[in-house]
Amino acid sequence: MARETTYLELSQDGGGAHKFYEVTVDGTAVSVRYGRIGADGQLQSSSFPTVEKARAAAAKKIGEKVRKGYAPAVRGQRAARSVTRRQVTSAPSTARAVAPVLWRLRTGSAAFGIHVDEDRCWVGNQAGDVYTVSHGGEVLARYSLPDGVKCLVADEFWIYAGCDDGTVYDLSSKVPFGAYDIAADVDIFWLDIHEGVLSVSDHSGGLTVIDHEDEFQWSRRSSGSNAWMVRADADGIYHGHSRGVTAYAPDGGRELWHTETGGSVLFGWQEEDAVYAGTGHNAVQRLSKATGAVEATYRCDAAVYSCATSADGRHVFAGDLASSVYCFDAEGRRLWKLGTGSGAALSMQYLDGRLYLVTTDGSLVCVDASEQAIAAAQRGSVPAPVDVKSAAALPVFTPAASAASVATVTMAAAPAGGVVVECVQQGGRMRVQVVSGGFDPSWNVQFPRGIREAGARYVVDGLHPASGGFYRVRGEIRRLV
Repeated sequence: MARETTYLELSQDGGGAHKFYEVTVDGTAVSVRYGRIGADGQLQSSSFPTVEKARAAAAKKIGEKVRKGYAPAVRGQRAARSVTRRQVTSAPSTARAVAPVLWRLRTGSAAFGIHVDEDRCWVGNQAGDVYTVSHGGEVLARYSLPDGVKCLVADEFWIYAGCDDGTVYDLSSKVPFGAYDIAADVDIFWLDIHEGVLSVSDHSGGLTVIDHEDEFQWSRRSSGSNAWMVRADADGIYHGHSRGVTAYAPDGGRELWHTETGGSVLFGWQEEDAVYAGTGHNAVQRLSKATGAVEATYRCDAAVYSCATSADGRHVFAGDLASSVYCFDAEGRRLWKLGTGSGAALSMQYLDGRLYLVTTDGSLVCVDASEQAIAAAQRGSVPAPVDVKSAAALPVFTPAASAASVATVTMAAAPAGGVVVECVQQGGRMRVQVVSGGFDPSWNVQFPRGIREAGARYVVDGLHPASGGFYRVRGEIRRLV
């Protein structure tokens, strides 16, 4: 029997979907390839006892996708989403001394994504690899995502990775899943998230806001382009681009203020009352969140790729394109400048006396930023950094992108400690609601779009209420039969 292939695409104007689904029947074997249009996608294969059963299984898969809006198409006719990979240069540092690096993890590809919390450090690189590392420099886990990681953002206890494929993955559970799907016409530059609401800045200087159920809320077009900064809180969204920083009301209804900066904004940081814009004009500027007024300027010797602050606001840190890292006091007085030893810092974060950097050579670097260590470094005395190795046996977690990749639990009720959720069609939208008792029935669940099917029930290890009035998944997702 001849090999049969059915190729479908779902690409919605102004929406997030820009995906393909291909089913091939070859005798008793059925293979399914799926993913973003223009990408190779992921492949799953199954075998069946007879040709008839293989064809029936394929027909069922195709029918499910057609009911979701997929349509026959010709591979290659529709263009892939526009992706800008950040082009950065890294010159040798002009600092007289090198920073006291405690340990370094080389990920193998330029890294932009970093998040550091009390438990661990996260780094994501352009190859789609995400590692979690202890503060002592031990690799704890590794995730492999389908495309380059633009940035890592946290919302309460949840960690999200924004990727070049337009998907924002929830990494909080053992198996990551796509929580948000960015429209194909948005060339993502940076992301932030607050109470489940995702803000996306892009190549054209636009800002797009999406709610916790992956539904478009609003968008605005700034006066500039190349928007490498977006930060959000309960009072506003702060958008940095080539013409400065613009603040908007959370609902997008009005512009709160706009402040011109001395150069294009290349990075952004925020604290409770201020935002910090790293610029191409060799400076970090501190802007009042309330008025947009420039409160302080921190002068560097080259364009600023990244910045961060200590929690108390006493110190401001910056990384420039010349592989140097700086520390200033709150008023703008430079306290020190040191070389990174690992290229330019593309993102950074400070915690408990340590400064964590991700760099152009793909390293996650832990710097001892204590006064004693910095003073010793300025005298030329630094520790020998430990090169962290990733264990070959370390498991690699990949996203559960489709119903076929989710384990099935054959039982009528959830196992002990599990929570049952159900997919329900409401007003043209597929909602996910909690079936188990003890939860607010009016709250929906942030759940992978790729496995939502009307009437399907799933069991999760746990749910956690989010401050935005919805539930987030904790633990593994399994289909309930």
